[in-house]
Amino acid sequence: MSASRRNIKSAMSKSGPKIEIRKQAPKERIKNFDEVALGLSEEEAVSEASRCIQCKKAPCVSGCPVEIDIPKFIDLVKNKKFIEAARSIKEKNNLPAVCGRVCPQEDQCEKVCTLKAKGAAISIGYLERFAADYAIEHEDKAVPHIRKSGVKVAVVGSGPAGLTAAADLAKAGYSVTVFESLHKAGGVLYYGIPAFRLPKRVIDLEVSYIRKLGVDIKSNMLIGRTVSIAGLFDDGYRAIFAGTGAGLPGFMGIPQEALNGIYSANEFLTRVNLMHAYKFPEYDTPVRVGKSAAVIGAGNVAMDSARCLLRLGVKEVKIVYRRSEAEMPARVDEIENTKEEGVDMRLLTAPVKFIGKDGSVSAMACIKMKLGEPDASGRRRPIPVKGSEEVIKVDTVVVAIGQGPNPLLPAATPDIKTDKRGNIEVDANGMTSVRGLFAGGDIVTGAATVIEAMGAGKRCAVNIDAYLKNRLK
Repeated sequence: MSASRRNIKSAMSKSGPKIEIRKQAPKERIKNFDEVALGLSEEEAVSEASRCIQCKKAPCVSGCPVEIDIPKFIDLVKNKKFIEAARSIKEKNNLPAVCGRVCPQEDQCEKVCTLKAKGAAISIGYLERFAADYAIEHEDKAVPHIRKSGVKVAVVGSGPAGLTAAADLAKAGYSVTVFESLHKAGGVLYYGIPAFRLPKRVIDLEVSYIRKLGVDIKSNMLIGRTVSIAGLFDDGYRAIFAGTGAGLPGFMGIPQEALNGIYSANEFLTRVNLMHAYKFPEYDTPVRVGKSAAVIGAGNVAMDSARCLLRLGVKEVKIVYRRSEAEMPARVDEIENTKEEGVDMRLLTAPVKFIGKDGSVSAMACIKMKLGEPDASGRRRPIPVKGSEEVIKVDTVVVAIGQGPNPLLPAATPDIKTDKRGNIEVDANGMTSVRGLFAGGDIVTGAATVIEAMGAGKRCAVNIDAYLKNRLK
């Protein structure tokens, strides 16, 4: 055994137990929209950071889509240099308080942590959240000094891809304007993720930092309607990044799906999160729910929808999913939180039609499924079991089976090439078929994670910079 391997093995043997994050008790948290995970104390953060063995090759960095220097910031936390840790993260990640809460670290940086081979990976996400929150609470006002070139770049959409591209381009010296169709910046972070997972205050503070970099954010601007892509070029923008996301709701196409009381997850979560329907009539947007609800699907969006329904007062909430728990695409933490809160998991079950009464949903007919061989997704294909039909009484249904690319921008820009699913096609540099127009995130790949969208925004920012420098020679 080499000396380096012996040193790693020795360090691993001395690593203490993993610190578990504190949470609101399930019976209490289903009564409010306050954040469920309560974060780490300073003592807990230092203890968890001290478990890191500071690998020389640091596989965790290669597991991070935005390439944060993870060992560096963890070492700073260990040495109680919390502000410096947050600044270190922000060298690569402009949304650390967001990512510390909603990133699937267990499938990325923590998945390849050296300690995972012998026990528990370092809680990188919890430590990222701790450092970011500490900097916010202690009002760290540090903003990099940027010399502006005067070259204008437009960013369409203020979701994670757009905000990341905007921030990195601003740091590179460009005059960046973000155009957001809604009245609040944040995209899916704001309308899609409930406050009990990602408080709106956190999003606003992260967006505020990006504004301080010199980014101008214009809300209520629907590109493709308010102004066209060609119009932006005419206004002097030398390059454009499109990060308009996957906002087109998906439905199952089964009988009676248009009954009242059946929502797409997109509409339901937008009403609850962006429009504050849970505070109606204090806010103007209502959301109708009954006593028994079903959520179709098993991704993070489905878990978010089910947990919102509980907090809106629905007594019985079911997740209806056609595969088993092993195939659920949601984060493990979110599945556990959902089960802790009392949601009934109806697995290996698929709706075949809805049943109505007086124009509203009153029940749904389902069939049991069994799993066959893996399909194109790599998951075992669900097969209907003959004679296993059942009727489940429900008066509210949320369909959370995925979303398609936002179709507005391609429809309003005839020269943009799209694939058969409606995703914008790009070359290896992220440029579309329209010269100077780049795209990234869900509008290109289909619905993915926040951090993957941020990675796409970061790569496109680098390529836009190279493109403009080449043109301006």
